[in-house]
Amino acid sequence: MNRRTFVLTSGATALATQTAAGANDRVNVAVVGVRGRGREHVDIYARGAASRVVAVCDIDNAQSERAVALADKAQPGKLKVFQDYRKLLEDKDVDAVSLATCNHWHALGAIWACQAGKDVYCEKPASHNIWEGRKMVEAASKYKRIVQVGMQSRSIAHKQRAIQLLREGVIGKVYMAKGLCYKRRKSIGKTPDEAVPAGVDYNLWRGPAAMQPFNPNRFHYNWHWFWDTGNGDIGNQGVHEMDLCRWGLGKSSHPKRVSCSGGKFLYDDDQETPNTQLATFEYDDCQMVFEVRGLLTGGESSIPYDGSNFIGNLFYGSEGFMSLDSTGFEVYLGEKREPAQSMKPTEAKIWDTNPHMENFIGAVRSRKEASLNCNIEEGHLSAALCHLANISYRTGRALNFDGKTESFGSDYQANQLLARDYRAGFVVPEQV
Repeated sequence: MNRRTFVLTSGATALATQTAAGANDRVNVAVVGVRGRGREHVDIYARGAASRVVAVCDIDNAQSERAVALADKAQPGKLKVFQDYRKLLEDKDVDAVSLATCNHWHALGAIWACQAGKDVYCEKPASHNIWEGRKMVEAASKYKRIVQVGMQSRSIAHKQRAIQLLREGVIGKVYMAKGLCYKRRKSIGKTPDEAVPAGVDYNLWRGPAAMQPFNPNRFHYNWHWFWDTGNGDIGNQGVHEMDLCRWGLGKSSHPKRVSCSGGKFLYDDDQETPNTQLATFEYDDCQMVFEVRGLLTGGESSIPYDGSNFIGNLFYGSEGFMSLDSTGFEVYLGEKREPAQSMKPTEAKIWDTNPHMENFIGAVRSRKEASLNCNIEEGHLSAALCHLANISYRTGRALNFDGKTESFGSDYQANQLLARDYRAGFVVPEQV
């Protein structure tokens, strides 16, 4: 089915008149996709002073059972349980949905929620492709919904301070931002197709993606490494650092040119996406560089070693450079690279998501979209960087990009990768 076919299922009828919780009420949240990251969502909302979990939804009944047990520890009481997301959206007790689904479900899940009058917290990356990311922006605007994208770095104090210093010129004019995703990824091996596990609605899990036989290697977590459901590590861990790069550069637009090369080296396994990538993005007055290394590697600059990973950002300016990661930031100035300023995180957990979700709940209650730390427009722009890099990688060449039309001009091959074909019943609509 062509992506421009307009299909709206019964579970996503437009209920835009539904209002969110009042200023003195807790926000009723439904968490969707509760195997791993989603269970953290459940725990945070259940413990929040301004939120409560009223429902969970997962295509795997076993995952829902575990999530209910987790919620009950922090928030005793009966939860509603759904396997079909469309049924959840019909529930008027739900004010907001928190999406921790696979990437290929992000856009449709968010758009349906907006149409149903729900606010949305959507895990990164905002979208599975550039075209549907723009549809998410349009839906949030049309239905006046609060939509936050899960780039929690934007709500972490030491990272906010680092960006503020860059804005104030702590290293002078910034000419380059570099993001590192040196995250060790071992081979996923090869597995044969098999029967769908009991209690799993595989049709719903595939959703917008084309149907194919069930394979455990394409299911839990490893879906990241297949083009029809994920975007590789550049769209997994990488999007956090890409977002910080763009934020630090102060860019609220797309780059004009992208070049990305790499490959899947060393492993002979089922994975489709590359385990090594080097992408360069060109703006008028500066450059962004991003690198993925899933294999054994050394680090770079002063980015610390975390287990088997080097993850962080480097900013280079006319007067010095800044190193930024989850453990803090450091500024070095002058020809001798002398230490100037530094800051360590004050959060209890260096990967803390609590402030970001608190920011979302606060915006839901106030109805002030401008108070969001990462609204859907910001999330779309950062996700697009991942998609642009992957399109360059898959076409095998550098590409010029028109940010106004969000297209590659007359480049038919590249334009075909801006979107996808959707299955009947799971179509991201042309008109949201």
